[in-house]
Amino acid sequence: MSDSQSSSSPELGSIVAADENVGRSRRSYDSSQILASPPSRRWRDVFWLAIFLIHLVGFGLFLGVLGLNRFEKSDRLNLDKLTSVPSDSDAGLTEEYWPLFAVAGGAGTLLGWMWLLFLGSQANHMMKVSVHILTTYLAVISVLCFWGERFFCGVAFAVGAALQFLYVISVIDRLPFTMLVLQKAVKMVWNLPEVTRIAYLFMLVMLLWMVIWSFGAAGVIASSMDDGKRWWLLLVLSVSLFWTGAVLCNTVHVIVSGLVFLVLIHGGRRSLSMPQNSLLNTLRYAVTTSFGSICYGSLFTAAIRTLRWEIRGFRSKIGNNECLLCCVDFLFNLVETLVRFFNKYAYVQIAVYGKSFNHSARDAWELFQSTGVEALVAYDCSGAVLLMGTILGGLVTGTCAGVWAWFKSNDRVVMVGSTSMLMGMVLVGVAMAVVESAVTSIYICFAEDPQLIHRWDAEFFNQLSEMLHQRLQHRSARATEVLTHNRFDGQIQNTFTV
Repeated sequence: MSDSQSSSSPELGSIVAADENVGRSRRSYDSSQILASPPSRRWRDVFWLAIFLIHLVGFGLFLGVLGLNRFEKSDRLNLDKLTSVPSDSDAGLTEEYWPLFAVAGGAGTLLGWMWLLFLGSQANHMMKVSVHILTTYLAVISVLCFWGERFFCGVAFAVGAALQFLYVISVIDRLPFTMLVLQKAVKMVWNLPEVTRIAYLFMLVMLLWMVIWSFGAAGVIASSMDDGKRWWLLLVLSVSLFWTGAVLCNTVHVIVSGLVFLVLIHGGRRSLSMPQNSLLNTLRYAVTTSFGSICYGSLFTAAIRTLRWEIRGFRSKIGNNECLLCCVDFLFNLVETLVRFFNKYAYVQIAVYGKSFNHSARDAWELFQSTGVEALVAYDCSGAVLLMGTILGGLVTGTCAGVWAWFKSNDRVVMVGSTSMLMGMVLVGVAMAVVESAVTSIYICFAEDPQLIHRWDAEFFNQLSEMLHQRLQHRSARATEVLTHNRFDGQIQNTFTV
């Protein structure tokens, strides 16, 4: 290992120097100027801010009506006349199901707090466990669903277990580097205790909103509607909860990213040049001028990012199937275009520069491509690993509520379990956002000025530089192979034509 490092050190030095020059020429001012005179903050993406607030108020009233209609009295608001089912058919009360969601909220909050509590000492072990145990957990739930004669749910969890297993197999060679990056991100966050307090605060805010949300969801489950209408209503409510949860997670992302970026720029949180009240400033920007950009990005970023992971993993294992490879490449190029405008690295640019979401996403992606760091970002699977931990937390939460629902109301167990799982994922996701924010900030700083990472952790800087060198060589070799293959095919075609 030492021989390979020594032999490649001149090349690594030249690559790093080139990256520095590109990054610095790309910026019209240096880091000290940015932070000595921060850019003026303007309200961005105000339309999406208004849409989110209207959605929040509207759904809050809607949830209150749905829950109150069945609270302590059947059809209190006389809403059953809007359905074609008689009011006395298979109806219940809101308070029969509301405690089940209280269990889900308590379990999700406990798991999120445990994650933050063990962030410094056991975080790496928890992430490794989440990667390897998720497939088993999904398979066990699938078996239990088949045993309970829930065929559709059994098939869904079995497919999920298979996809999870295939994805882990496809990226198994990337996990050591991924765990290294996550370890350094945890180290960064652990030295900023105020960051965990922000996560606790936003988890509490999310829990308060879930009190209202679960009240309405319990009213839907207890209603006299047929199962089809119940599921459609729960789907609409779940989309609302997902968006609200994503907004809060990404608000934490912006706050943590801004603070981590400041710490790396100034060389430590105790540096004399570190701005006063930096945490309060980033918090204020996140919930005021930049909140519209957060609301906008939260609609699309998670779905596009997950789709990109799956396509990348599947694409690497196709082999020589030309037809299938062509179809997957088309999807891959389409998703890559979307990633240019919707990526999680935009939140760092939002936190530091106060740009709009699309502007931030485009600038971040162009920065990665101009410096070559995009090859490193594509190789890293830290986001997927954190997502696995989030899904595992949601599954545990859904299981806790679902088991109680099994004994209390067997015909509602799927509705309670699935919605409780979403609640758990949102709550655990707030805790996971802390580490993911540090990861994105590290990559942005490495692309803009590698010396920021070198000053913070020289050994980690060398490891990043070496991996970047390997990935750029790998891409160059693949491009040469494709070009040679295309020329060979062209020569064969010309021969047959002649």
